[in-house]
Amino acid sequence: MESESSLARPKRNFILQQGLCEPSAASCPAQYSALLFQPRVVGVIVLIAVLLQEPGIFLALGAVLWWSALVPRANPFDFFYNRTLARAGRTALEPSPPPRRFSQGMAGTFMLGIGISLAMGWKTTALVLQGLLLVALGALILGGFCLGSFLFHLLIGRSSFARHTLPWARRA
Repeated sequence: MESESSLARPKRNFILQQGLCEPSAASCPAQYSALLFQPRVVGVIVLIAVLLQEPGIFLALGAVLWWSALVPRANPFDFFYNRTLARAGRTALEPSPPPRRFSQGMAGTFMLGIGISLAMGWKTTALVLQGLLLVALGALILGGFCLGSFLFHLLIGRSSFARHTLPWARRA
């Protein structure tokens, strides 16, 4: 049987990958859950948009994600979470640090690319981008691996740190 610390390791690694400080053992599960609020909401909206193949949903979501990346203090997902769930005793969300903002911008770019592709009738391009987006969202929501944050650390020259924040890595 795995120890409690090895069970919490993927959550800890995810929090560090997002650009946040080392969480305490007690706060780690709550902080992890709070950080996954936005991806879970986005995931549901993306599934609906994929089923409907509606470019307007992708374009709107892309704009909201870019807004969240550019103006982190005005992130509507964090605002809603902090005004509802955090008031009910859960961990409040602070404005996103750079790795998380990079990830939001990357997701927003995918959404805009999908929306434009659908609007232009480029079905194959839209389907390929949707497939990539669904894989990235699945890895994030189900596996605690944020591709955007991981790429951020690689691009700024922190490849060792990036590798150590993978869900299966032992130390970050």
